Amino acid sequence: MCSARRAEATVADDIWPVVHAERRALADDLAPLTAEQWSAPSLCEGRTVLDTLAHMVATAGGTPLAFVGKLASSGFRFERMTAKEIVAMSAGGPAATLERFRAVVDASSGPPGPTDSWLGETLVHAEDIRRPLGLRHGYPVDAVIRVIGFYSRSNLLIGGKKRVAGLTLRATDTDWSYGDGPVVEGSAMSLLMVTAGRPAYLDDLSGQGLDELRRRLPA
Repeated sequence: MCSARRAEATVADDIWPVVHAERRALADDLAPLTAEQWSAPSLCEGRTVLDTLAHMVATAGGTPLAFVGKLASSGFRFERMTAKEIVAMSAGGPAATLERFRAVVDASSGPPGPTDSWLGETLVHAEDIRRPLGLRHGYPVDAVIRVIGFYSRSNLLIGGKKRVAGLTLRATDTDWSYGDGPVVEGSAMSLLMVTAGRPAYLDDLSGQGLDELRRRLPA
């Protein structure tokens, strides 16, 4: 049975201090990158490391009203709007983009949507950037668990609910499990990333439900 509520109770209602701290840690990790590293593919499909950070800048600096205006000016096409934001926020290259990111690390707003989506945005995209670069980071486990629970109950944008339906997710680095059915187990962060649709983390997991989960993710 689902035990997500027990884990989520350890997370403060205000997620923003965690978001701010994780953005700041990412900015520090990215400061010494080479030009080649900035142009490396991230785990966010079709985006480089620089593109993904530019997207994070746009999201962190956004507001519900600004989001609606930009979406309208893009013909209500979300991907078109996002592409335009990336071009704008990456203008001037990596140094300028990183400076823009540092300017919004303490922002506590974003496009319309559940607050937990901005916690997820921060954790998942930070790992989208770090993993291909071989950068290791210790994410706060209670925050990671909170986002897995959020994604597992919703198909909004991420499609996490249908991805893990009928499976039991079990963390090996904390006392947490979610769902019913064949078990998929591994670190909380690896479970979060596969729930968010990142197949690169499948090899970090094990369990009777892994083959089924593998079929549900892109090759």
